[in-house]
Amino acid sequence: MRPTIRFAAAFALLLVMLTTLASGFPTDVKASDARTDEREFLILGFGDSLMAGYGLPAKDGFTSRLEEALRRDGYSVRVINAGVSGETTSGGRARLAWTLAGLPRAPDLLILELGANDAIRGIDPAIVRDNLSAIVSELQKRDIPVLLTGMRAPPSLGPDYVRRFEAIYPDLARRFRLCFDPFFLVDVAARPELNQADRIHPNRDGVARIVARLAPLVESALAGRCPALPSPAVGTANESHGG
Repeated sequence: MRPTIRFAAAFALLLVMLTTLASGFPTDVKASDARTDEREFLILGFGDSLMAGYGLPAKDGFTSRLEEALRRDGYSVRVINAGVSGETTSGGRARLAWTLAGLPRAPDLLILELGANDAIRGIDPAIVRDNLSAIVSELQKRDIPVLLTGMRAPPSLGPDYVRRFEAIYPDLARRFRLCFDPFFLVDVAARPELNQADRIHPNRDGVARIVARLAPLVESALAGRCPALPSPAVGTANESHGG
C-alpha cells in the first residue's frame, strides 16, 4: 500500500473511532447540569402556627411561598417548615436542639417567629425575653445566622404589658446584632380580607403579602447585609428590661 493510501485509511479509521467514542456521551448537557457544586441555601422557619401555615394547604404556607419567591429571584434554596401550632417561646426553647439535630446540615439562616401565643396567654414578658435570648444565644454558638421577627401583644393586656412585651424584640435584635423585622403581620393583622375566618391566621393572600415584604430581607440576611437598628430613645432601654 502506498504511503498516501495508508495515511488516508488511518485517518478514516480515526474518524470512525472518534465518532464511536462521542456517541457514548450526552450531547445535550445543560449549563445547569454542570453546576453540580452550586451551593443550595438551607433556611429553617422556626415558629408557631404563623410559621406552620395553620389552616392552609402546605403549598400555601409561609415557608413554601418564601421558597418559591426566592427561587424566582434566582436562589438555589430549600426552606424547611419547623413551625408548631400553639407553640410558646418555652416550647421553642425546649425543642431547638433536636430540631437542629434532625436537619441534613446547619441552616444558612433561621427565621425565628415566636411569642404570639405567649402574649395571648399573658405570659410574663421576662420569661419570653429569657426564652428568646436563650434560643438566639444557642444559635449564635452554632454560628447560625438569625432573622428575628417581632410580635405585638393584645391591647387588652394593658399598656404596661404591651410596652414590656413589644420592647423585647428590638432589644434582642440590638443586643445580638440580628437581622430584624419589627412585626411578622405588618399590613395583615386585623384585616379580614387577608385572614382566615378566625381573624388570627393569614389566608393565602395574607401569606403572599408577608412573603413579598420579607423576601428582600431574607435575601439581605443570606448575603450578610442586614441594616443596623437605630439606638433606642433615651430612657426606653432601661424601662424595657423591667419585665
